[in-house]
Amino acid sequence: MGWYERPSTRDFYDQLPKVELHRHLEGALRVDTLVEIARKQNLALPSTGRELQALVQVQTAEALNSTVFLSKFQTLRQFFCSPEIITRVTREAIADARADGVRYLELRFTPLALSRIRGFSLAEVMDWVCDSAAQAGREYDLPTNLIVSVNRHESVEIAEQVIDLALQRRERGIVGLDLAGNEADFDALPFLEVFTEARASGLHITVHAGEWNGPENVRQAIEIFHADRIGHGVRVVEDPDVVACARESQTAFEVCLTSNYQTGVVRSLQEHPFLQMLAEGLNVTVNTDDPSISQIALSDEYRAVVEKFGLDRWKLQELILSGARASFLASTEKQRLVHRLEAEFETVIHPE
Repeated sequence: MGWYERPSTRDFYDQLPKVELHRHLEGALRVDTLVEIARKQNLALPSTGRELQALVQVQTAEALNSTVFLSKFQTLRQFFCSPEIITRVTREAIADARADGVRYLELRFTPLALSRIRGFSLAEVMDWVCDSAAQAGREYDLPTNLIVSVNRHESVEIAEQVIDLALQRRERGIVGLDLAGNEADFDALPFLEVFTEARASGLHITVHAGEWNGPENVRQAIEIFHADRIGHGVRVVEDPDVVACARESQTAFEVCLTSNYQTGVVRSLQEHPFLQMLAEGLNVTVNTDDPSISQIALSDEYRAVVEKFGLDRWKLQELILSGARASFLASTEKQRLVHRLEAEFETVIHPE
């Protein structure tokens, strides 16, 4: 197959070396593991795979909107019942990413969500995730860093606690801070001071913006929060001035195609502004968001990029390298990752 021809086999996408910057731990749990946990913990939930799937994964017959999508998390959060479970699901999320060809992973998690069901301390759950991620990263040869998420619909005081604990764990794999949650009804500005302090203390910043609200949130994230990256951000295209701002700053967008469709941000994958974002010169990366909820792998997202938008192998390589360059790795580690990917591309993308 020639360099500019479009790949067509699933094996190609599985073998493609990838970078994942936007994957939520809470949305990356295996259904068979959930079935096992439900039985052992006597949870008041279905204990068969098919019944449980309907509660934790998007179904074909369901409405595609944020309410239905977020309802899956209400069920999933009932499973974080013990240190062993939190350790296990972290390990499995990393194993699954490695099996899908991911060569560098930034896994984000929400400490409050993991702690709430059994009253664990924020420090405890952060330690469990840090320790498990470090061990699994070594075991599966998948360098993994962590991003802690706080929600804008929760209190600034919680965010302050999480950030303080994250800063204490910078040497244990926590590299970034994410502002997530309901951007349609809750402003990010109350969190500005704590995020500014976190950034000054060395944490990278990513902000969910321009997903369920308009491009003004993208501008706010770039110009006021000085975010390194934008989670989703696809509604940026609605305002040419914000597009120009994003293009000038080259702030990276963590685009999640299937998630944007399933949450109702776009009416179909074909209508996703992905190509427009690329044409506008924006810094775009491809990610899964919540692979288990969406029943996808990162390989599926790259296949969609090719089949829905007609990108060739050269552009695939550019997108993956954009992910590497937008990572929260130190500059020397980032360069090593780029070199590793380029070497693998020689045998996977254009082996002739």
